[in-house]
Amino acid sequence: MSQIQNAMTVDVEDYFQVEAFARTVPRDSWDGFERRVEASTDRILAQFARAGVVGTFFTLGWVAERHPALVRRIVAAGHELASHGHGHARVATLSPAEFRQDLIRAKHLLEDIGGVTIAGYRAPTFSIGPATPWAYAILAETGHRYSSSIYPVRHDLYGAPDAPRFIHAVADGALWEVPMTTLHLGGQNLPCAGGGYFRLLPYAVFRRMLATYHRTERRGGMFYTHPWEVDPGQPRIAGAGRLSRFRHYLNLGRTAPRLERLLRDFAWGRMDQVFPELRVAPALLASAA
Repeated sequence: MSQIQNAMTVDVEDYFQVEAFARTVPRDSWDGFERRVEASTDRILAQFARAGVVGTFFTLGWVAERHPALVRRIVAAGHELASHGHGHARVATLSPAEFRQDLIRAKHLLEDIGGVTIAGYRAPTFSIGPATPWAYAILAETGHRYSSSIYPVRHDLYGAPDAPRFIHAVADGALWEVPMTTLHLGGQNLPCAGGGYFRLLPYAVFRRMLATYHRTERRGGMFYTHPWEVDPGQPRIAGAGRLSRFRHYLNLGRTAPRLERLLRDFAWGRMDQVFPELRVAPALLASAA
């Protein structure tokens, strides 16, 4: 397959924290659930180690607070540690002040535990978009250098189909946004970045889509997964709706084997390796040029 390098990313959250169960599982009940995120993330770390792959782990502050040794293992293995916020709240449900507090809390926790600077952020459920134009400025103010929070597709839970498809400057040149990978066909953007679509589509179809993206765009893409997606034995959430159950539990037993193939079939790296622009602010890069 193509040797164009892609960004391998993991959103480190537990099975009961996902948006599909947000109406069923109140945040104040999280500590009452069996936590499986550490063991599941360790499975992914082992897969990456066998394949010689490093990636970026967008980690919840809530998880880091309860599993600090996991955060240290991520860093020790050479992966980039980044922020997924603290409480997995959609950005549009927060006020600017609440968003700033969530960012600062997560960033300080991750930096204190991991011993590294946190440059990247991914909004829960890709929830930065037209309804939250203020979010980028706050990300820059709180010391982040990039966001990976936009998915340029149509979806009932997220999506900004008219957003730029490739890395671009936001917040008046203070921050980068790196959108999730889409394949533009037939006048529309098709999701090509993993997640539930990776479990829904046959592996051969997903592989062909990413290879087509490389051929047509001649640039690296981005893939994302979650620890709970390699954990088919996770407890089932009582009371969840049919669509939520379908989205969350579909083909969980197939994710790890497919991930093994994906790691072999393409070249992978950290966000800051695949997108070297992320090491400096857009405005600084422009002034240097």
